[in-house]
Amino acid sequence: MDFELSEDQEELRRAACALLDDLAPMARVRQVALSSSAYDVELWSAMASQGWMAIDMPESGGGLGMGMVEVAVLCEQLGRHVAPVPYLGTVVARGSLERAVAAGEVDPSASLGGLTVQEWVQRLSGAAGPAAVGAVAWSADGKSVQALPADSPAVTPASGRARSEEWLLVGRGDPVVFGPEADLIVVLATPAPGSPGAGPPSLFAVVPGPGQRCESQAAMDLTRCLGWLELDAHPAVRLGGPDAVESLLERAASAVSAEMLGSAGRVEEMAVQYAKDREQFGRAIGSFQAVKHRCADMLVDIEGMRSIAYYAAWSVGAGAPDATLAASAAKVFCSDAARRVMASGLQVHGGIGFTWEHDLHLYMKRSQLDQVSFGNAGFHRSRLAGLLRSKAEAGLPVM
Repeated sequence: MDFELSEDQEELRRAACALLDDLAPMARVRQVALSSSAYDVELWSAMASQGWMAIDMPESGGGLGMGMVEVAVLCEQLGRHVAPVPYLGTVVARGSLERAVAAGEVDPSASLGGLTVQEWVQRLSGAAGPAAVGAVAWSADGKSVQALPADSPAVTPASGRARSEEWLLVGRGDPVVFGPEADLIVVLATPAPGSPGAGPPSLFAVVPGPGQRCESQAAMDLTRCLGWLELDAHPAVRLGGPDAVESLLERAASAVSAEMLGSAGRVEEMAVQYAKDREQFGRAIGSFQAVKHRCADMLVDIEGMRSIAYYAAWSVGAGAPDATLAASAAKVFCSDAARRVMASGLQVHGGIGFTWEHDLHLYMKRSQLDQVSFGNAGFHRSRLAGLLRSKAEAGLPVM
């Protein structure tokens, strides 16, 4: 069994790194982070022109015909450069629309915010001009937002609602990464009791209209905007039930794990280089046992992150039987390991690591948001326990 990236995947990694080195150096990242721009439009356009948003789309649909491993390769590089672009949410949202169409959950010609679902797929992929921005409104319990039938007497229907938008969403979910800039948002919501499809949380797609976009929220991570999604009888299209929710979570968890890997890997490199350069008592601090042990522990964590993140991406892309387990395991390990790596990186850098001028804080803040996105480590531990328990009770092997 070959655990290495293929030649094509390695070439993709090198090309992605070269593009980001050129268009997203730290000086540019800081410039965008401190400006009024929510993301780097120039970089976003360059990524779209190279097909990044459509990398896992079938070639028949205008994509590059690759898969989740390639998405993970790109996410790792984006995390390594703390690139201020809405990539992950856009790819996950587009994938949810595609899968809903493929599963027959929604008609590709169904209207959504003035465009058809298929037109949204093309816009989010960048195949129909400038790439639209997608986002995912995720909450651990899925109960923050409620879905009501469009003819429900409990709400006042929004004017101009299309016939295919048969649901209305009400509520306020968790903050949405790049929500204030999103052209389309995939929302986790629970159908109201007594309504068709009532039961577990389902996925819905909404298009924020004028005055209905996410309310921007100040956040520690300056490289990504964050906003509260307020929904007041907002028209939506249902994308599927529990299976669609599981598919989205698998893809998002594996992708964000790869992004944490990229950030942690770069912090480890920064810490090792600093330990070689910084001298104390006439010696490089890397020669001191306490420092070298921290650096070694960081490397061990990163290699573990790399193995589990890419295994999860492969499992999800290949539709492996344990894909759900692999995705949650990756989110648990990478969240915990990223926290340890960031803490060790800060300790190795000492006082300078706390300063605004040093880049370390950008990686730490980025990682902190990734650690709680699409369920924190505690959520995924509970999820793993439930999945393994059901296997054990059914007499099936858990490994």
